[in-house]
Amino acid sequence: MCRERAAQRPPLPPNLSNALCRTKPKLMDTNAHPLDRIDEAIIDILRHDGRITFDKLSSLVHLTPRPCLERVRKLERRGVIRGYGAIIDQQKVAPGVSLLVLVALSNQSGRAAQKAFEALLCNCPEVHECQLISGHFDYNLRLRCRDMEHYRLLSESWMNDDTLHIDKLVAHPVLAEVKTMAG
Repeated sequence: MCRERAAQRPPLPPNLSNALCRTKPKLMDTNAHPLDRIDEAIIDILRHDGRITFDKLSSLVHLTPRPCLERVRKLERRGVIRGYGAIIDQQKVAPGVSLLVLVALSNQSGRAAQKAFEALLCNCPEVHECQLISGHFDYNLRLRCRDMEHYRLLSESWMNDDTLHIDKLVAHPVLAEVKTMAG
């Protein structure tokens, strides 16, 4: 009987066909509750298509719609799924240049300088992402500027602001987006 039902199910799309079978490290949420392979498959599918219907999602993970909906809501409540968004082609919205920028603060700057720098970044529309990192640099930024002159003026204003204690900025222009988070 189970084999008959399995034979009736529609095949998974090629890019998601192994979502239930992949061998990969177990994902964990912030409450240290392990995720099972169905939860991982749901996350993988939603990562690629956040607008999928619950009927389609449930068929892809081999559940009925109600239990599938309950699992998604549980993942949302636990904070595993924090939201849904759209993948925007920035070049079509605002033509310009994307840059990955590594930032090193001076060794003597301390937490106050970090807070000042982070506050500046939160209010800077050119900064699309910011990560505090380890190693020779303190921050990894993703910026979007009109052109390189715009970036030059922005970086000069940061370097000239003594409250930020910036020791070094290293910019890498993005030539092409090979893989985005959702893809």
